[in-house]
Amino acid sequence: MEGGRRWEAMPADCLVDVFRRLGLRDLTLSVPFVCRCWRRASLDPGCWRRLDFRSLDFMPWSHFSRSFTSCYRLSSLSFSAFMRFVVARSRGSAAELLFPLSLGASIQDLTFVSIKCPRLKRLALPDNYMLEDDLRIPELVGRWRDLEQLEMETKPSSFLEMIAVIGRSCSRFGRLKVRGLIGKEDAKAIVDCLPNLSHLELSKSYLTKEELLVIINGCRRLERLTVKDCLGLQVDDEVVRSASRINCFEHEGSKLLDDYGYETDESEQQSGFFYW
Repeated sequence: MEGGRRWEAMPADCLVDVFRRLGLRDLTLSVPFVCRCWRRASLDPGCWRRLDFRSLDFMPWSHFSRSFTSCYRLSSLSFSAFMRFVVARSRGSAAELLFPLSLGASIQDLTFVSIKCPRLKRLALPDNYMLEDDLRIPELVGRWRDLEQLEMETKPSSFLEMIAVIGRSCSRFGRLKVRGLIGKEDAKAIVDCLPNLSHLELSKSYLTKEELLVIINGCRRLERLTVKDCLGLQVDDEVVRSASRINCFEHEGSKLLDDYGYETDESEQQSGFFYW
């Protein structure tokens, strides 16, 4: 506008404050191509502190993949290549990283992130690791000394070891999300290794009243506990009384049996891949 202030004349720190609120799609496909000033500002590591890959589609025919390969003159795009691209721009300052749920991420990607993103506070893992890769997760997670929040869509076979490593290595850890069979050993490990938990989500897990009470009575600093849509669990008056000190206790949809009157198959429970 004539006589008005031009966007490209805005101070760089103000632009960075705006751009850091954008997602990866805008930071890679929109902002850098507006003008040189915006491109320079978008290269500031402060714009790349939150790396959320879950809203992006890396299939070759997706609009995002076709747009990215066109803008950057590439023949193809993989998740691993894109992840390395944005991690490089963060220059070690990334605080949050959310892997895609089920496509493209490998244990090599997690290893790369553990080296290049040492300051992570929040990590959301994919759900498709093979068993041999699964066993390496505790070692890698233990490298993030500042980790405060971990989200897992499926409970890994190395869950007990992972919880122990987090308890030893991550003094600020306070939020955990996991889905799968929560057995007696799992409940006890959560209580013993993570006494400072403030937020715990076990929704869509196989969880009984006994294990839930162990967690409620053992994790005395819980502020939010979510056990929605769990199987094997019927929340009664005893559970409600025990959880009364927790600010937010969500348990809607949990029930003892599934819609057919049966509990899940034992092999499904043990695998940790329990879903509705």
